[in-house]
Amino acid sequence: MNKCNHNRSPKLWGLLTVLFIVAALLLLGVVLGTVAHAPLTFSVAAGVVIAVWLGIFALRERHGRRRHTQAH
Repeated sequence: MNKCNHNRSPKLWGLLTVLFIVAALLLLGVVLGTVAHAPLTFSVAAGVVIAVWLGIFALRERHGRRRHTQAH
């Protein structure tokens, strides 16, 4: 068994995993439902903002990891 979860039973861990998946799917459904009712220009603009944000995050992570590994 995984050492980091030694206090949890496998049944409880599986239940928590399923509950997390259900909550994530519910949230995804709410977000997609909202986008379906929003104007197309708003949806595209929000998508562009999210894509830029994720791109900046990826670049910072890549640059930070490279710098961190060189220091050690």
